[in-house]
Amino acid sequence: MATELLFRNDAYATGATARVVAVHDGGIELDRTIFYPQGGGQQGDAGVLRRPNGEHIMIADTRKGDAIDTVLHVPAPAMPRPERGEAITLEIDWARRYALMRLHTALHVMSCVVVAPVTGGNISPAKARLDFDIDMSLLDADRIARETNALIARAVETQTEWISDDELDARPELVKTMSVQPPRGAGRVRLVRIPGIDLQPCGGTHVRNIAEIGAIRVTKIRSEGRRNRRVEIELAD
Repeated sequence: MATELLFRNDAYATGATARVVAVHDGGIELDRTIFYPQGGGQQGDAGVLRRPNGEHIMIADTRKGDAIDTVLHVPAPAMPRPERGEAITLEIDWARRYALMRLHTALHVMSCVVVAPVTGGNISPAKARLDFDIDMSLLDADRIARETNALIARAVETQTEWISDDELDARPELVKTMSVQPPRGAGRVRLVRIPGIDLQPCGGTHVRNIAEIGAIRVTKIRSEGRRNRRVEIELAD
């Protein structure tokens, strides 16, 4: 049974109710969730599931299940387990999620400053990075930060669009990432548009307006192999 992914329509939802579908060794499966499962380089959400009896289950991580659009909520060690069919209240760690949203959107903007194939990426609450197939001499930390922050200062609203798998196949230039392919299998693919700046497939969570990112700084540029030049950023605040 597919999990209803509430974060796709509202990345700002911090609470919801759901029903337990299954309890596995690897985690708790619900009929709906606001928790984003690790994927596309973005870490999974953490938070709390609250049971009707008052017990709370700390969720340390969120992962994708074996079936398409299923989500496993991974409890912290020694946490109780709910019963199948039980009603649950969900609360995400909003400060953590919002940092992930800001940094993920920042990487979209930065990918328009460093124009090169993207060979990898990762987003944690403290820092984020993209790896590029580019000559090291073309990467300058001050320029990347300055030009990325200039784009962020435009305060553009982000938009979500959907296209079919076939439409994406006909427009391969939309896919910037060489190592991570857009999520497929449901018949359609989600695009994130930053008008006048960026358009690419992405299943992650993003801020409504890029001004919410605030200023970023480039903390590290280094070589990670023959075709990987890593640019690491953090939020200036």
